[in-house]
Amino acid sequence: MKRVVLTGLGAITPIGIGKDNFWNSLLQGNSGIDNITRFDTKNYDVKIAGEVKGFEPQDYIDKKEAKRMDRFSQFAVAATKLAIEDGKIDLESLDRERIGTIIGSGVGGIETIENEVTKYNDRGPSRVSPVFIPTMISNMAAGQISMKFGLKGSSMTITTACASATHAIGESFRMIKAGYLDMVVSGGTEAAVTPVAIAGFANMKALSTRNDAPTKASRPFDKDREGFIMGEGAGIVILEELEHALKRGATIYAELVGYGSTSDAFHLTQPDPEAKGATKAMALALEDGDVNYKEVGYINAHGTSTYFNDKFETLAIKNVFKEHAYELNISSTKSMTGHLLGAAGGIEVIATALALNTGKIPPTINYETPDEECDLNYTPNKMVERDIEYALSNSLGFGGHNASILLKKY
Repeated sequence: MKRVVLTGLGAITPIGIGKDNFWNSLLQGNSGIDNITRFDTKNYDVKIAGEVKGFEPQDYIDKKEAKRMDRFSQFAVAATKLAIEDGKIDLESLDRERIGTIIGSGVGGIETIENEVTKYNDRGPSRVSPVFIPTMISNMAAGQISMKFGLKGSSMTITTACASATHAIGESFRMIKAGYLDMVVSGGTEAAVTPVAIAGFANMKALSTRNDAPTKASRPFDKDREGFIMGEGAGIVILEELEHALKRGATIYAELVGYGSTSDAFHLTQPDPEAKGATKAMALALEDGDVNYKEVGYINAHGTSTYFNDKFETLAIKNVFKEHAYELNISSTKSMTGHLLGAAGGIEVIATALALNTGKIPPTINYETPDEECDLNYTPNKMVERDIEYALSNSLGFGGHNASILLKKY
């Protein structure tokens, strides 16, 4: 079996564009949550989100091409460009039939769907755009990346709600490990700060309504948490076979050594109350990497800032790590970025790799009131320095989808 490493990182996030801006904001505990600007929230109970600031598609994509892409595809192509540049990858010198594109997205081109349905209702079927379908379908982020960069290996999209990006990275890992590909552009992208998406999540009472204090609204594991904050953006990583990376003199951020994937088979939106699925996903990742649970130092938690997720993810961590659970540093970077749905795992794997690489653990901000049901070390409010050998990144999605990635310091 081949070894797999991370050699390029591209981030488009509510707290910064580019790996360095994103990482520095995490370490400083900066929140990207603010009032929604993309539409009028006058009639909404929820008026806040984690929007990407200062993103100009034409900085990364030809203007004409960008007009034929939904925002989620624009984010994906832009983050890929950043990841390729970060990895100093000369695509002309590589066998592009051995480079794949596996991207996660939970809802795809929902903004395009909303806009075209509005046109249809207001002006009739003849006004619907002829590029409506190839703009909104969820696979088009992967399709646009592969076309833009000429990548001819396996190209696919994984949709497992909030676990999409982590599953995409995990499946990419397996493909390289098994020798099918030398390199994969992977991760996730999402652009769901839209009128109908916010209304839908708000009406199911999943979102925080702390509109008067946006930067304090996302508070994972805090007793006063009352819902997640919608975020948008993309996290793209370059996964590469180790010898292939060494041959071209790549910078290696971390090694990917384990992956676990399970289903709760329990409920549409709630996690299994015994946390069996999340427990098994982490245990499988450790087993896959042949790593003892006591060797893990950090977990980037799914940590959505919802009552059930934070409670049951804490339980799952205790199930797997036993007494060592209290020795771990755990953090939810969603406290700063909000929840990027299908893209969450992409930016969180980047954060986990950089934590290993730099020996710095990003905090969980807004942790003010401890919860007796969430009693672990969530790295409250301030970054800490800690040399760690292994770290996990967890993602848990509606429908009971669970995924865990195990990274090792290189």
